[in-house]
Amino acid sequence: MAIKNSRFKPIIVLLIIIVAAAAAVGVVIGALYAYGVRYIRVPSATESGGVDKFFGIVDKSGKPYRGQLVYANGMTATVDAKTGRISYSNGDVYDGGLSDLQRDGYGVLHLANGDVYEGQFEAGVISGQGKYSYANGDVYEGGFRAGEKSGTGKYTWADGSVYEGGFASDRKNGHGSYKWADGSSYEGDYVDDLKHGRGVYVYVNGDVYDGEFEADVRSGIGTYKWVNGESYTGQFANNLMNGEGTYSWPDGRSYTGHFINGEIVRVEE
Repeated sequence: MAIKNSRFKPIIVLLIIIVAAAAAVGVVIGALYAYGVRYIRVPSATESGGVDKFFGIVDKSGKPYRGQLVYANGMTATVDAKTGRISYSNGDVYDGGLSDLQRDGYGVLHLANGDVYEGQFEAGVISGQGKYSYANGDVYEGGFRAGEKSGTGKYTWADGSVYEGGFASDRKNGHGSYKWADGSSYEGDYVDDLKHGRGVYVYVNGDVYDGEFEADVRSGIGTYKWVNGESYTGQFANNLMNGEGTYSWPDGRSYTGHFINGEIVRVEE
């Protein structure tokens, strides 16, 4: 019998060790839980979806308070709800409102590339009114939607050029006014950053075009007035007089007829 009992001693010792280890782990987990440490999974705010993970301390209501975030896209960050700061692994730093681990409300985002955004966030994304200062000196103030310029805004380039007007999908869209640093200007319609529709363009030399544009070039019906007093009213295509129109000189002479690529085409009678 003594020999048989000796065979079970190692097994008994192993079982005791396992039970003791499990009890120790339970004690540690219980202590961490009592201290407020939690592991939480929340739906990601990124377009790709997925799940963001939080490991850290929660407040009395069970909401994340301070700890480590692992985003669905692989980026990590440290978050402190008390100060409203999120420090990202790529070097970006956010200070402002938070809701369910996401940037929400007013905040300031300092990007690692030197850009700075001050304004509204919604569900982790830049949305609402704000000011975006680029590292190269450009500044945009106005509306944002889902991280893109949208609505009415003002974009000032580092060279002094300024555009004020409509934006959509991060581009000039709708009616707007653009004043270049060299003194030229345009006021009229835009589609996807291009002059498109009706508008007035004042050139740096004083010439003025008032008419239709298509894909950023003079196209359609319009009037071009040269600074020397000459003018043309009629059809345009590819930035040139093309089609029917009237050309007038300061001395009172005028020609009404057909034009091709900016040249008068005289028809022999």
